[in-house]
Amino acid sequence: MQFFRPFLVLGLLGPLAACGNTVPEQALFGGAAGTGAAAVVGGSLLTGAAVGAAGNVAFCQVYPEKCL
Repeated sequence: MQFFRPFLVLGLLGPLAACGNTVPEQALFGGAAGTGAAAVVGGSLLTGAAVGAAGNVAFCQVYPEKCL
Protein backbone atom coordinates (compact mmCIF):
# COMPACT_ATOMS: atom_id res chain seq x y z
CA MET A 1 0.00 0.00 0.00
CA GLN A 2 2.90 2.38 0.69
CA PHE A 3 3.88 2.21 -3.00
CA PHE A 4 0.45 3.38 -4.18
CA ARG A 5 0.09 6.31 -1.77
CA PRO A 6 1.77 8.94 -4.02
CA PHE A 7 -0.46 7.96 -6.94
CA LEU A 8 -3.54 8.20 -4.76
CA VAL A 9 -2.51 11.64 -3.56
CA LEU A 10 -1.88 12.86 -7.09
CA GLY A 11 -5.24 11.55 -8.20
CA LEU A 12 -7.07 13.32 -5.40
CA LEU A 13 -5.16 16.59 -5.45
CA GLY A 14 -4.57 16.84 -9.19
CA PRO A 15 -7.83 18.64 -9.97
CA LEU A 16 -7.05 21.28 -7.35
CA ALA A 17 -3.75 22.15 -8.98
CA ALA A 18 -5.36 23.18 -12.27
CA CYS A 19 -7.05 26.26 -10.77
CA GLY A 20 -6.18 29.91 -10.85
CA ASN A 21 -6.76 32.82 -13.19
CA THR A 22 -3.56 34.69 -12.39
CA VAL A 23 0.03 33.59 -11.83
CA PRO A 24 -0.15 34.24 -8.04
CA GLU A 25 -3.36 32.18 -7.81
CA GLN A 26 -1.79 29.37 -9.81
CA ALA A 27 1.26 29.40 -7.54
CA LEU A 28 -0.91 29.42 -4.42
CA PHE A 29 -3.14 26.55 -5.50
CA GLY A 30 -0.24 24.51 -6.83
CA GLY A 31 1.75 25.12 -3.65
CA ALA A 32 -1.19 24.04 -1.51
CA ALA A 33 -1.65 20.85 -3.52
CA GLY A 34 2.09 20.13 -3.36
CA THR A 35 2.16 20.69 0.39
CA GLY A 36 -0.81 18.37 0.88
CA ALA A 37 0.77 15.68 -1.24
CA ALA A 38 4.08 15.97 0.63
CA ALA A 39 2.28 15.72 3.97
CA VAL A 40 0.48 12.54 2.96
CA VAL A 41 3.59 10.79 1.64
CA GLY A 42 5.84 12.02 4.46
CA GLY A 43 8.01 14.30 2.34
CA SER A 44 9.35 17.79 2.90
CA LEU A 45 6.47 20.26 3.04
CA LEU A 46 8.63 23.12 1.76
CA THR A 47 9.84 21.08 -1.18
CA GLY A 48 6.30 19.93 -1.93
CA ALA A 49 5.06 23.52 -1.90
CA ALA A 50 7.85 24.71 -4.19
CA VAL A 51 7.44 21.88 -6.68
CA GLY A 52 3.65 22.20 -6.67
CA ALA A 53 3.72 25.96 -7.20
CA ALA A 54 6.32 25.82 -9.96
CA GLY A 55 4.64 22.89 -11.66
CA ASN A 56 1.18 24.44 -11.67
CA VAL A 57 2.41 27.81 -12.94
CA ALA A 58 4.43 26.12 -15.69
CA PHE A 59 1.49 23.93 -16.69
CA CYS A 60 -0.94 26.85 -16.81
CA GLN A 61 1.47 28.95 -18.85
CA VAL A 62 1.88 26.21 -21.43
CA TYR A 63 -1.80 25.14 -21.45
CA PRO A 64 -3.84 28.21 -20.45
CA GLU A 65 -7.03 26.74 -21.90
CA LYS A 66 -6.88 23.92 -19.33
CA CYS A 67 -6.59 26.24 -16.34
CA LEU A 68 -9.95 27.49 -15.15
